[in-house]
Amino acid sequence: MDRIIHSLKIGGRAGVIVPDGVLFGSSNAHKQARKMLLDDCELQGIISMPSGIFKPYAGVSTAILVFVKGGATEKVWFYDMQADGYSLDDKRNKIDANDLSDIVTKWNNRSEQTENDRGSKFFYVEKAEIEKNDLDLSINRYKVAEYKEVVYQDPKEILAKIEELENEIVLGD
Repeated sequence: MDRIIHSLKIGGRAGVIVPDGVLFGSSNAHKQARKMLLDDCELQGIISMPSGIFKPYAGVSTAILVFVKGGATEKVWFYDMQADGYSLDDKRNKIDANDLSDIVTKWNNRSEQTENDRGSKFFYVEKAEIEKNDLDLSINRYKVAEYKEVVYQDPKEILAKIEELENEIVLGD
């Protein structure tokens, strides 16, 4: 990261693909890299990609960091990419699900973005909140997961149905 930042002119923009570990790693090197991105650059966006994007070469989940040398980071735009138009297995066959055009559209219109629903695919996080979270830049730290309660049938009722079906089978022969 240091080499990329130093090779840019002031105002120069870079897009860098990194393994997710860079976004949340606890080593001094990881923390220093994130601090550089937030303090010495304007970290504009992080696009979280699913594991499998680079299969069969690598299966780790990755992210795209978009930053400009100089300036100040006030808030960081996050996007939770789910699909790139190809399956996430080793074959990488074409599929219908594809977030790429949506990412481009949302990126180009991010300055007009008024809603900031942490449960959606894209949202902003203020720099102060990132600093409070030990410079953690992983989307999972900030994205709100929506859980639905699942109501299961009583096991006694299931067992009664199984017994009823067994009796039908026995009597049917």
